[in-house]
Amino acid sequence: MSKNEEKVDIIIIGGGPAGLSAAQYASRANLKAHVLEEMAPGGTTLLVEDLENYPGFDEPISGFELSDKFAKQAEKFGAKIVLTTVEAITHHSDGAFNVKTSDGEYNIPVVIMATGAKKKEIGAPGEKEYQGRGVSYCATCDGPFFRNKKILVVGGGDSAVGESLFLSKISDKVTIIHRKDRFRAQRSLASMAEHDPHIETRFMTTLNEIMGDGTKVTKVSLHDMIEDKDYEEEFDAVFVFIGAIPKTSLVPFAAADDDGYLITNELMRTNIPGLYAVGDVRNGPFKQIITAASDGAIAAHAAAEYIDELKGQVYE
Repeated sequence: MSKNEEKVDIIIIGGGPAGLSAAQYASRANLKAHVLEEMAPGGTTLLVEDLENYPGFDEPISGFELSDKFAKQAEKFGAKIVLTTVEAITHHSDGAFNVKTSDGEYNIPVVIMATGAKKKEIGAPGEKEYQGRGVSYCATCDGPFFRNKKILVVGGGDSAVGESLFLSKISDKVTIIHRKDRFRAQRSLASMAEHDPHIETRFMTTLNEIMGDGTKVTKVSLHDMIEDKDYEEEFDAVFVFIGAIPKTSLVPFAAADDDGYLITNELMRTNIPGLYAVGDVRNGPFKQIITAASDGAIAAHAAAEYIDELKGQVYE
């Protein structure tokens, strides 16, 4: 229960697609759900200018428009979106959670973590300036906009190599640069990239700067570490895949994998009863808006069953 004595069944931390989907499904199950969001509903989806691959939309829709639809639909079914900062989460011995925010506290049986993950940035000049205008962190989201264009991929892990293979089906001019002398990706993936005629691989190469004409990316400055020289080259897009940092600091007591993502089962349950993780913060194999929404729906359904079980124990 919050300080204002309003009964709340589920606290959802994060107002992106996963959190808003969870809120809608929880509300439809007649549970009182509050979504705690620090900035604005939508999360990183708000950064997407044109979304082409979300089912049901014949024409591209902006991330802002889609997020607004998610939020309004959740509120229509009774969910409450609260703009606040979550400061701490405590898991008590009786199984309940205390969620402390900048505006008050909640004591509830279920918490759904939908806090997402922050994509690692290179920090090169021009990277922030051209985000959404040639600089991207998602090939399946933005790759189709650069069909048959010259594409640069930065990174050497599974994500970078896998996304490069996807991009090579869109363009025959894909270049991967990696600062090491070999890929960190699994050998099978690396071999596929190295033998793909549409992909050029440049090891021991780093990105100095991303340049453009003010509206879009036009070229980059690269550094050849072997010859110790800089050079410029024209590119239409730069895709950065150097990792992500899942936002899990609020729940250090929950199990995470080697990369820091919360470990869940197929019902989005973590190793802590009553604690669920959805979207980019969990160790899912594929991270998209549609999979985040699916995670949220599954978690809310599982949480509703969990709450029913708790009520049954009280009444027995």
